[in-house]
This record gives sequence, C-alpha cells and structure tokens, in this order.
Amino acid sequence: MLVRLELDEAKQRLLFGFFETYLRLSEEEEAKPRHEVSQMETKEAKRVMELIVSYEQRGLEKGIQQGIEQGLKQGLKQGMKQGRQEGIEEGKLDVVKRMLAKGYDVDTIHELTGLPIEKIERMKG
Repeated sequence: MLVRLELDEAKQRLLFGFFETYLRLSEEEEAKPRHEVSQMETKEAKRVMELIVSYEQRGLEKGIQQGIEQGLKQGLKQGMKQGRQEGIEEGKLDVVKRMLAKGYDVDTIHELTGLPIEKIERMKG
C-alpha cells in the first residue's frame, strides 16, 4: 500500500516513525508482508522489499545507537565506582604513612584502617 501511494522520503519516514513507535508486530505478522511480496509483480515487489529493508536498517541502526549509549552509561558508572575505590585506597595509604611516622604499631594501624598487616609491614620497611 505504501508503495502504491508513492510518498516522498519525508512522508515515508514519518509513517515509519509512527510504525516503530506505536505498532509492535509479532514474528508472524512481520512474515506475512514478505509472503505477500513474493506474490506481487516484480517491479512492485522490488520497491516493497526496498522499503522493508530500509525499515529494518533503520531499526538496526537505532538498536545499535541505544546499545552504545547504554554501554557508555554503564562504563562511566563503572569508572566512577573504580575511581572512588582507588581514592579510598590512596587515602588509607596516606593515613598509614602518617600513623607509622607518629609511631603507631602495625596491629593498631591494621585495626583502624582494615589494611592487611603484610601491606602495612611493607610500608613500614
């Protein structure tokens, strides 16, 4: 039907946008137009297939873009979390250095910072 209307590119995009947003088809419903296309005249069938492929390509591109955006958000969140952890670790190491300089014993430093005794011993030596 869309082929027979001979709509310009802008109107086709408008209709495809409407379909993508409000019309969710099952696999069976998506297969039906392909079957109908196989029974059309060659010229008309070719034009319809171009529209179907174009529609699918736009959907694929949209899906890829959404995937990239979601990946970036997750990556940023992961990076911030890792950065916070590294900052906390650096802060603890700084506190350990100061405590060692003030003469605190390794067991007390371990108890207060939660750092492994071996790591505190290495910093001491």
